[in-house]
Amino acid sequence: MIEYGIMGETSFYPSTGNKYSLRSSLIAISLGGFFMGTIQGVIEIFWFKKIFNQTSFWAKLILKSLFYLFFIFIFLISITFVNNSYLYNAPLFAPVVINSMHAFITEFSFWSIIIYIGIILDIALFYSEIKDYIGENVLSNYLGKYHKPKQETRIFMFLDMKSSTSIAESLGHQKYFELLQAYYADMTSAILETSGEVYQYVGDEIVVTWTEVQGLYKNNCLRCFSKITQTINSKKDDYITSFGLIPEFKAGYHTGVVTVGNIGIIRKELIYTGDILNTAARIQEECNSLNSKILISEELAEKLEKHDKLSLVKVKNLLLRGKKQAIQLYQVNLN
Repeated sequence: MIEYGIMGETSFYPSTGNKYSLRSSLIAISLGGFFMGTIQGVIEIFWFKKIFNQTSFWAKLILKSLFYLFFIFIFLISITFVNNSYLYNAPLFAPVVINSMHAFITEFSFWSIIIYIGIILDIALFYSEIKDYIGENVLSNYLGKYHKPKQETRIFMFLDMKSSTSIAESLGHQKYFELLQAYYADMTSAILETSGEVYQYVGDEIVVTWTEVQGLYKNNCLRCFSKITQTINSKKDDYITSFGLIPEFKAGYHTGVVTVGNIGIIRKELIYTGDILNTAARIQEECNSLNSKILISEELAEKLEKHDKLSLVKVKNLLLRGKKQAIQLYQVNLN
């Protein structure tokens, strides 16, 4: 559309003499962009996410930029061949089409497009990488959503690795850190697929939160634990080879109203405050004494979608320090 605004009603490119048509350009770029974007998305998710997992921020940004620029270079040449073949009503590799291509890539008009796309690409990649570092929704949250504190009903999961102290002692600090890196990386897909947000990493403990609507939809909050379990089990041979063990974990869940907002001057941070966080942490601690993998509060149990694969068993009343009313706990069994 920028090109059309500049070119107007002309039927050829002034710099190259090649034929120009707004309609064919729109069709070629729209269809080509769709297929190109799909291919790039597949590469990003199934290849780059794995090979660049341990790469530094700037190295990742530069390598991705170079790859995608090359990819776009090939894409532009391919789409120009097809478009010019249509405009000249000639076979794909006819002399007139090849000459028009040569005229295009030897003029600055072609390289100006590469520069333009390269700048937009770097901005998009920078945003994408920053998002991965600070969290899926954190950027939007910092842009004003929580400028003033708000109250929200949320679900929290406190997930903790079992026997982490003894594991750290046996592996040593360096190897234990590598274990945590792999452990948290393998949780990522499960959290994203169930609409969760990582609130905090606290050593070997991860705190994940959902809005009530997202967490209760198809029991996303519990499915997250199930998906994490499946992922870890599918990679148990890798864990045994690298660390000599398969990490086990337990989780406590609670739901309720929290206040959420940004705090800090030198460094801003999004925080949640409310009794439900302390309660969820205490529920998770009870997993050890009850030998349970998942414990949830009665408040959450009453809101979950009930189905055959979900089994809830009453196990204990938990009385928190400073509280007069006990919380009924349920053990969750996911079939």
